[in-house]
Amino acid sequence: MKQLYPWQSDSWQSLQGLRSRLPHALLIKGSQGIGKLDLALGFAQSLLCSAPKSDGMACQECDSCHWFEQDSHPDFRLIQPDAMSAAEDGEEKSGGKKPSREISVDQIRDLSSFANLSAHCGGYRVVVVYPAETMNNNAANSLLKTLEEPTDKLLFLLITHKPQQLLPTILSRCLGFTVNTPSCEVGAAWLSTQGVKDPEQALAQTGFAPLQALNWAEAGEGAEERKLLLSAIRQPSKMDALALAESLLKAQPVHVIHCLQQWCHDLASAQLAGSVRYFPEQANELIKLASGVSSVALMRFQKELLEARRAAFHPLNPKLFLESLLLSYRQLFAA
Repeated sequence: MKQLYPWQSDSWQSLQGLRSRLPHALLIKGSQGIGKLDLALGFAQSLLCSAPKSDGMACQECDSCHWFEQDSHPDFRLIQPDAMSAAEDGEEKSGGKKPSREISVDQIRDLSSFANLSAHCGGYRVVVVYPAETMNNNAANSLLKTLEEPTDKLLFLLITHKPQQLLPTILSRCLGFTVNTPSCEVGAAWLSTQGVKDPEQALAQTGFAPLQALNWAEAGEGAEERKLLLSAIRQPSKMDALALAESLLKAQPVHVIHCLQQWCHDLASAQLAGSVRYFPEQANELIKLASGVSSVALMRFQKELLEARRAAFHPLNPKLFLESLLLSYRQLFAA
């Protein structure tokens, strides 16, 4: 089990307070990249541990803890999309069907025998579903049937970044548990201990999600393309949208959209409140740009970005996809 992140102490204490009256399903929700999965796995291990410590942490020494660390605990199941499992295992397929980004109905149906068996160790059985919003409709309905007929000492931990995408009937059968995003100060301090340079900027790039900021910093995820994009959109009148799209083809479209969404959020914030969130170092430029943009047009473009993000992982033509967005951005300032 990983140690708790500095910002998770309160959440851990709240989870411990539920141990004496656990529901059959907990919906753990919060922003992406703040450690919800690690928190849930730690809680699952502590529930299955034969001799948890006084603070509720797993002992790391009993058979149950050893099984858990080896991903072989008979009373635990982790349900996630095949694409996520393949990425964790380092598997890369050169051909054939790509791993699914959804949790399938078969994955949920496979839980039926697990749900009806008695616990191997005589305590709880725990199922973690992550991210819960990736269940397709059939999978969600199949899970709903299990939640409607709860089994004694069977706990579901549903982890979600987007609870609004879950069925209302599933939401109604879960106890909600919110994990808060850490403050900028706490997140930046932790990133500094991990060796991240300019942690404040790294946090801002990812919407103040420390784990995502660390991953991007370690992988250099789209750093050059992001720098190129920001340099161009700061001067929309001089921006060559077609050439820029060509230069950004190596970047993942979702990262380009993410950056544009943050930039447009700051434009709107500068226009309405005279302040920015994601790009404080460009605050003066954003305020100046915002004064020349129609608020209605800006809202329309933000909606376009939202729709584009839904298709970002499988655009039919990435170059045309990016060209369209960049031309729309430049058009905001045409007047």
